[in-house]
Amino acid sequence: MALNIIPKGTKVYSVLHFKCPRCHEGEVFETRNPYLLSKLFKMHENCGHCGLRYEIEPSFFYGAMYVSYGYSVAFFVATYIIMNWIYEPDIWDIVIALAIILLLCTPLIFRLSRITWLNLFVKYNPDKRGPRLK
Repeated sequence: MALNIIPKGTKVYSVLHFKCPRCHEGEVFETRNPYLLSKLFKMHENCGHCGLRYEIEPSFFYGAMYVSYGYSVAFFVATYIIMNWIYEPDIWDIVIALAIILLLCTPLIFRLSRITWLNLFVKYNPDKRGPRLK
C-alpha cells in the first residue's frame, strides 16, 4: 500500500490510517470503510491499545466541522483546477462536478475531519500503555 511510506509517529500517519493519535495502533472507527454508511458515525469510545478516550470532552467533535469545511474547499479547488487543466468547463460543468465530488467524498471528508481534529489535541506517545480494551 502506498501509505506505508509515511512513518509511524507522524500525524499524517494517524490521519491517513485512521489510527489512534497517541499510540498509532488502535482503530478510531469501528470499520475502516467510510462508505459503509450504516457504520459511518460509529467510533470506538477508547483506543483498544492504549486506552485513550477519543471524545476528550462533551461535544468535542463539533470543532471537526471547521476542518471538514477546509477539506471540502481543498477538494473543490483541486477539482476546479483539474477541470480547467483538462478543458474549459462552463459554469454548469463545474457545478455538476462539484456536486458529484461532494456527494462521493462526504463520508471520507467526515472521517478525515474527525481524525484530524483529534490529532490536533493528542500527541504521539508510543510508550503510553493503558488497559487492553475490547
